Amino acid sequence: MTPTIKTRIWDESPDTRSAFAARAIRLSGFDYFDDLIKHAGWADLIWLLFTHEPPTAQQRALFEQLAVSLANPGPRDPMVHAAMCGGIGGSHPAASLMAALAVASGDQGGSADLVRAMAAWADAGIDTDQLSSALAEQADTDGTWPGFSPQLHFTPEVVRQCLNALCLNPLATHLRCLRDAEPVLSAHCGRGLSLTGVAAAACIDLGLSPEQAQAIHLLMRLPGALAHALEQSGKSYRDFPFFTLSEAPLAEPGHV
Repeated sequence: MTPTIKTRIWDESPDTRSAFAARAIRLSGFDYFDDLIKHAGWADLIWLLFTHEPPTAQQRALFEQLAVSLANPGPRDPMVHAAMCGGIGGSHPAASLMAALAVASGDQGGSADLVRAMAAWADAGIDTDQLSSALAEQADTDGTWPGFSPQLHFTPEVVRQCLNALCLNPLATHLRCLRDAEPVLSAHCGRGLSLTGVAAAACIDLGLSPEQAQAIHLLMRLPGALAHALEQSGKSYRDFPFFTLSEAPLAEPGHV
């Protein structure tokens, strides 16, 4: 007897010629290679995988905008920097990917930061004073609130641009609250809003659970990390974008 694979996501119609082949595959109820491949986009498929339901037009639009905004955090981001170090060190893309994921799961700008910011939203709703208190309770040991930058005392213009763009979506209840409250929140914590904070509000508006949001946040940020790692592959460490190591003096023997 052919063993049955039981999962809500994946359903196979067996091919009578082999137990290792499927005649048809359904993904969350949709024919994968007849329906989805013809009509679904990348965002539709990712949403379906994690929520088991097709997105509405508004969900798809907000989800796609969030994916674009997070796709390349840039070489200053610790996650991308880690991947770039793997690339310039000669690592395979898989190793650079693992390095990026390890850093991207962290508490400052990573998926753990996102989850703490979402927890604050869940406690406070859209009340600015309650949100300020909830974010403060979730602060790091250095006092940085989740969703805010530990390095910047102001909100960068690109973060404002991203937030304003996402706020145009009809679902953007928490995003619009964040846009209006950002000056007060930044003043209270002494830090500028980050893209992670914007992503947290977007995930709340999309109705994602913390676990779903954490996984999707990691996934959405990988393309840029891998692209930058591949760009560095095969180069000399002296050409690394951040340093002019060719002009740096060598350490004397016995000294670091």
